Amino acid sequence: MKILVTGGAGYIGCHTVKLLQSLNHQVTVLDNLYRGHMQALENCDFHNIDLMDSSSLNGLFKDIKFDGVIHFAARSLVGESVEKPLEYYQTNIAGGINLLQAMRAGDCNQIVFSSSAAVYGEPKSIPIEESHPRNPINPYGRTKSLFEDILTESSVLGIRSVCLRYFNAAGAWPGGEMGEDHAVETHLIPLALKAAMGAGKPLTVFGTDYPTQDGTCVRDYVHVHDLARAHALALDWLQAHGPSLRLNLGNEKGFSVLEILETASEIAGCEIPTEYGPRRAGDPAILIASNRLASETIKWIPLRSDIRTIISDAWAWHSSHPEGYGSPDY
Repeated sequence: MKILVTGGAGYIGCHTVKLLQSLNHQVTVLDNLYRGHMQALENCDFHNIDLMDSSSLNGLFKDIKFDGVIHFAARSLVGESVEKPLEYYQTNIAGGINLLQAMRAGDCNQIVFSSSAAVYGEPKSIPIEESHPRNPINPYGRTKSLFEDILTESSVLGIRSVCLRYFNAAGAWPGGEMGEDHAVETHLIPLALKAAMGAGKPLTVFGTDYPTQDGTCVRDYVHVHDLARAHALALDWLQAHGPSLRLNLGNEKGFSVLEILETASEIAGCEIPTEYGPRRAGDPAILIASNRLASETIKWIPLRSDIRTIISDAWAWHSSHPEGYGSPDY
């Protein structure tokens, strides 16, 4: 298939691009490189285009007849979304609408959307199923939920979609040749590994009085390689004329902050400098996904999401590329 990947130079996007290339798809990447890394891409047709540039978007769809789109391009920092809500609605909603209009003009009607578990907000039941009420508690989550609704309503235009609500993306390409590199890092595992390397501040554990086995938050981690596979499978589903879907992607297992730190310390071979602070507002005690629907429909199950595999792959990346994509071999 001829596939357009928006945000393909980002963390999950570049892993998906590499996987699609290995499956012999013709991949075109669209990214404005605001937070993406050109160094993460190899041998692909790249276009530095912003979603707000509707003229360039329309021109791209006029030049290339795409079979489908995988849409990652978005602003994605929860805290920043609270501080800059208009920028999040502009990029994630207005930019997304520009993409859909360009798809219509180019006669492309299949899209896989990178959504988020943030659409659920505070969970009312565990594990979280797709039927769980959506009640996002920040602008980032609200933009993801709203764009899902826009895709649903676009079905009258002939657009079919699969929205993938993933939980905590983690890990790196097996072997450590590519991985996570954010200018503003907010994810627990890379923060822990950087602290182990002495490259970051001591890691702060926010809250030790949650109603969990050790008092710290429990989260569901899913390997980035498994997420990449899910996007490929979702596009196959649409190509086979499957109906639109909304799917969770997780590990169906929860690990506490202290369990992650213990495992990361074992893999890194050193203690992780740790500080303890109060709870953060809006942090649920437990978030665990149900993958039942993804398994039944697109036949996806996580293959590399054992927590030791996730952290080992992440360590292979961070320890061999301490400066991320700014390391000498890039």
